[in-house]
Amino acid sequence: MDLRSELLKSIWYGFTALDLEKSGKVSKSQLKVLSHNLCTVLSIPHDPVALEEHFRDDDDGPVSSQGYMPYLNKYILDKVEEGSFNKEDVDELCWTLTAKKNYQPDRSSSTLLPEKDAFRLWCLFNFLSEDKYPLVMVPDEVEYLLKKVCMAMSIEFNCVELEDFFSQDSVHQSGITVWVFLEMMNSGKITRGIDKSIVSMAVEEVYREIVGDVLKEGYLWKKGQLRRNWKERWFTLRPSNLSYYTGEDRKDCQGNIVLDGNCCVEVLPDRDGKRCMFCLKTLSKTYEMSASDTKQRQEWTSAIQTAIRLHVEGKKSLHKDLKLKRREQREHREKRRQAKEEELLRLRALQEERERKLAELELLKEAQKQAQALLEEDEQRRRQQHEQLQRTLEVQLREAEEARVSMQAEMALKEEEAEKQRKRIQELEEMQKRLEEALQQEIKARLDEEAFPDRVASCRVILLAEEEEKMKALMNLQEEQEEYILKTEREKRELKQEMEAKSQALEEAQRQLEEVRANRHRVDQDVVAAQRKLRQASTNVKHWNVQMNRLMRPIGPGEKRPSLGSSFASFQIPTQRDPGLRLRRRSGSEDQDEESKENVESRDECDLEKRHSHTSNGDMDIP
Repeated sequence: MDLRSELLKSIWYGFTALDLEKSGKVSKSQLKVLSHNLCTVLSIPHDPVALEEHFRDDDDGPVSSQGYMPYLNKYILDKVEEGSFNKEDVDELCWTLTAKKNYQPDRSSSTLLPEKDAFRLWCLFNFLSEDKYPLVMVPDEVEYLLKKVCMAMSIEFNCVELEDFFSQDSVHQSGITVWVFLEMMNSGKITRGIDKSIVSMAVEEVYREIVGDVLKEGYLWKKGQLRRNWKERWFTLRPSNLSYYTGEDRKDCQGNIVLDGNCCVEVLPDRDGKRCMFCLKTLSKTYEMSASDTKQRQEWTSAIQTAIRLHVEGKKSLHKDLKLKRREQREHREKRRQAKEEELLRLRALQEERERKLAELELLKEAQKQAQALLEEDEQRRRQQHEQLQRTLEVQLREAEEARVSMQAEMALKEEEAEKQRKRIQELEEMQKRLEEALQQEIKARLDEEAFPDRVASCRVILLAEEEEKMKALMNLQEEQEEYILKTEREKRELKQEMEAKSQALEEAQRQLEEVRANRHRVDQDVVAAQRKLRQASTNVKHWNVQMNRLMRPIGPGEKRPSLGSSFASFQIPTQRDPGLRLRRRSGSEDQDEESKENVESRDECDLEKRHSHTSNGDMDIP
């Protein structure tokens, strides 16, 4: 944080104090007074005409803060030279303006801070506040400042009171304003039971350390450069110099040691009746000093080395550097917190995704089980349908066979009837021949009648009547014969078509039956293959169970465990009295019984498994 930013923080309080309506605008007359006072405390010449020219277009109305900032930067802050003024005077000016309006504590309270302490706490707040407007101080910086004050008072800081304060609804978690901070200090929660003078001394010490850049203060014995005598002096260490005074009131400065990268600190042995000695070496002189004890010497040497390090690194304030580091740590913690929250969210999302996947997997397993059950039901139903279809086809085949037999019998009957009809037709043809012969005879008789008309007239009438009756009977019989022949031929055609249709149906039924038999044969082959694999797996399991039983057999005295790496490891042949041998023979006989049963089912496969078991066996059976 540079000098301009520090000055702007204090000036912001002065400007807002003049903004009575909180509209962000201040009248021109008030800005003139503020600008003149700022120029006075900053030791720069004041130009009253510049403000008039800057706000020439707005003579009567209020002046906005956005319009005042260019004037402030150009005519005041750009002319500021560091070291030409006392920043405390600027802070006192802005505190006076803002305290009249905003700082109104309860004057009757016994824990009320003195005006000087309130001003110093206000300066500390400005130093440690964030570089954002409106100015607030984050809880970490509040805790840091309160710990510093409590450490200066040699009391333990109570974090519970601060946590309770920040847990209130009226306190924003992102930070507090300086007036809320001063109200908390005036409430006595932090300084309860402590004398006001001790609090004031602690606030002044923290103020000088943080705002005044005092790294360390205290009494030391210093050896003179000319008289070489020892005198006690009050030393004040800053990052740029080490000053010493006659007393702790710092009114009579006796000297100033400028610190740079060429300076160094060394610890000296005790001499001249002084102990805990050390020296500060510069390019021109060497300063010898003595502390009260070893701890003070260590603190002073560390503080001086810190000041030299800051000068080498180009840093002007230790606490500004510490503040930046704390801010970086807060940002880093915030980033880590956000990263952790993102990681937690990602892990939660992954956990939810995993649970969802597990649920989906369970659903898939359940669906697979249901599908397997449906598949089995479908397979069973399909087998039942095949069996039912096969039975139906067999029934249809039997019915077709019976129909074919009955049709053959009917055909035979039809053939017999046709044969009878043919015989009857032959008889009718023979009768027709006889009738034709009779007709010839009649014609001959007519011829004879013409020869003998008188004698055969009566016979002719009788013969004609008989002939006419016979001709009618013959014509009726011939018509019946033709109708019967047509009917017989029609029935033969219908019977032939029916036989052809039944033959086609029979062929279709036979074809379906063949397909059903082929499907059943394939299913039987699949079942046989599955049974073969099941027997193979069962045999392998039994074989490895036997192997495990053999390997897990307890080792008797004098025996060696067989090696798994070779087929014929070293072993000891047990005697005939060994109970383990009888047990192994019994288990071997049981294995042979099981293998003989399996050989009945599938001799070739079991022979192969038996050969595999004999070759892979790590032990030798005793016959």
